[in-house]
Amino acid sequence: MRVLFSVAGLLSCGLFACLPLFQVALRRGRWFDWAAAWVTLPVSIGLLGIVGTLPESDPWDDVALIGSMVLSASCVAYYLVSDIRFHRAWRRSTRHAPFHVQTAHGPYGFPQPAPPAPPYPGVLNPQPQPYLPNAPMPQPPSRRAAPARIDQVRAELDELSDYLRKHEDPRYGGHEGGR
Repeated sequence: MRVLFSVAGLLSCGLFACLPLFQVALRRGRWFDWAAAWVTLPVSIGLLGIVGTLPESDPWDDVALIGSMVLSASCVAYYLVSDIRFHRAWRRSTRHAPFHVQTAHGPYGFPQPAPPAPPYPGVLNPQPQPYLPNAPMPQPPSRRAAPARIDQVRAELDELSDYLRKHEDPRYGGHEGGR
């Protein structure tokens, strides 16, 4: 979009120099941007009107053409600078939390997730737990717990295998299971 607005302002010899300024005004919404966009429109039309009506030998014809080109270049430069600043500020503001997550500031200014709205009227929301700065942090499971869990799973699988062998063996009163 930057390229299109810049090209429209430059290649039209200043006639559409107000387009980039209207884009800035729509995005930022400041009174100065709106005023600059609306003032640029009649000025650019007036300068191009002077270029077309005066004879070529008149020096004011050249002044009007130069003024139209300077107006066009300055509008595009203002548009590019403000658009780049806008996008940098937007990226900085959305870097810390996604735009769809609402946060409420808890103790010490740490952002906390906002409590969700109740799904149905009359249903109470669970209250968030207060922040306790001296509470012990939950530790990740130690590496020793993993082998113990594996040993437990192995033992359970061995028991299951023994159980299945007993029920498939005809000596224990089971059936042969389709062999």
